[in-house]
Amino acid sequence: MNRSAISQRISSILDDIQRLNSALYAMNTTDIQRYPDNYETLSTDAALRAEQIACRLRHLLYASTSVKKGEYLTSAAVMQGIDIQQRGGIFEITLPSLLPKRTQRRSTEYLLDPFTAALEQYVRTHKVKRFRHCVVCFAHTYCRDLPERRVRDYDNLEVKQYLDAAAAWLLTDDGGLLCDVHHTTELGDADCTRMFIMEKPRFPAWLEGRGAAVEDASPG
Repeated sequence: MNRSAISQRISSILDDIQRLNSALYAMNTTDIQRYPDNYETLSTDAALRAEQIACRLRHLLYASTSVKKGEYLTSAAVMQGIDIQQRGGIFEITLPSLLPKRTQRRSTEYLLDPFTAALEQYVRTHKVKRFRHCVVCFAHTYCRDLPERRVRDYDNLEVKQYLDAAAAWLLTDDGGLLCDVHHTTELGDADCTRMFIMEKPRFPAWLEGRGAAVEDASPG
């Protein structure tokens, strides 16, 4: 990529950063109690724009340097706080945000690519037996300090791409005969999404224990 093309891309990204700054200033001066819908629109625009900026910077990095995409995305997964653990035959994967809405396709790449890289790295460095008959539970955790009206319907969330990514590395098949999908909503200290993957016989006991743990952690 020549210097002129690089400069054009950088200038375009700088324009997006200026728009992001404007959205943040507007958020900071908007009365969230009197104009909650305006604040939500501004904050959504700012968040999506920030994710788009990050993705555009990634693409520029791949095109203009010798840094490999896989290497960078593995580092991005660490920076984002994507965590994969296996305890007692159950996989627990923590994603540092709520899953995007299905209509917000721009934001999928930001989280999905590092997630896929983290899965690949984990499988390469750990002994993993793929699940055949399993349950995948998505625990959508919303920050308890923010309005509960933020809680969304499950069918409004972009789940399939994240399930497909997990299936590519941890399952033999994510078809309905082999894989059940369960959703639960929780309140916590910060927004995040957790995926739990387990064999089907483990699910009832896990669900009962999970419910008790969430209840114990609830305020009041």
